[in-house]
Amino acid sequence: MTTGFDTREQPTTAAKGHLTVHVFGNLTIRRGPVVLRAHQLGGPKPRQIFEILLVNLGLPVSKDRLIELLWGASAPVEALPTLESYVSVLRRHLQPGAGKFGPLQTTTGGYVLDRDLVDVDLDQFDVLLLRAQKTISGLAYPLLLRALDLANAPLLGDELVPGWAAEARDLHAARLTSARILASETAAALHRIDDALEFANLALADEPLNERAWTALILGLEMSGRHAEGLQAYDRCRHAMQNELGCAPGPILRAAQLRLLRATADGDGDLADVLSALLMLHEQLSVSPTNGPTSRPAPTTPRPEPVADSLREATDVVTSFLRRAVARA
Repeated sequence: MTTGFDTREQPTTAAKGHLTVHVFGNLTIRRGPVVLRAHQLGGPKPRQIFEILLVNLGLPVSKDRLIELLWGASAPVEALPTLESYVSVLRRHLQPGAGKFGPLQTTTGGYVLDRDLVDVDLDQFDVLLLRAQKTISGLAYPLLLRALDLANAPLLGDELVPGWAAEARDLHAARLTSARILASETAAALHRIDDALEFANLALADEPLNERAWTALILGLEMSGRHAEGLQAYDRCRHAMQNELGCAPGPILRAAQLRLLRATADGDGDLADVLSALLMLHEQLSVSPTNGPTSRPAPTTPRPEPVADSLREATDVVTSFLRRAVARA
């Protein structure tokens, strides 16, 4: 809602001037045939006011909040009239001849960019991601590709110092990682395994401790039959989580590791034999009464002879492999 009431005829929508704005990479504003760059908005402070309103598209930002973001504890004595003069300068560049009736509008105690008159690539990214999260894989995948294509450059590339810009980048980075993980999961569901692995690796480059990203990567490697690579990825995940978070991967990843071990054990060669032996030992230990929830002592009844023979054979296989490995070292 705008402050005050003006009985004069307001400019038409065409006169107001619709804006198309790119905030990924260098700031670019298009108003019909006119293209404006970051240095054509009247100076650093008017540009920053515009950018703050862009990342809050459609939401009013109070004058007090703008002063805080622009100057922090170093606000000048005349901060309010200075802010208002900067907004007047910005309006002259963004909506010449439209006054207060263009995209940049005055609200009670602040300013807002009209969503109906401003298209921003950051907002489009968020809308596409939200739509993709609510639909089936076949429809979600092209939406995710469009969103990720929009975000192929840094957010607010012209702003290097302000803390508010860093905060906006952090919020967007979390959304970008979510989009990449969802793209990986969606690609896997559509059997586009190479794409799934690429997006999972990009997400892990963003957040190396993101378990959902590790899950997407490891399940993708499992689907593609790259079992050894899947085990290596699980090992990297386990080390990272143990070293940084002091915890182990969750049940989904542990189940994937066991499947990968079994698939590898079905192959030929020494490694397959060792993995088969380790799986045998693991399964026997898993059902051992000593691992139960109670603290009662283990029964003294000896294991059945076939089980004991299998355990001895498994132990011999692992021991023999380790001796050969040490000898070759």
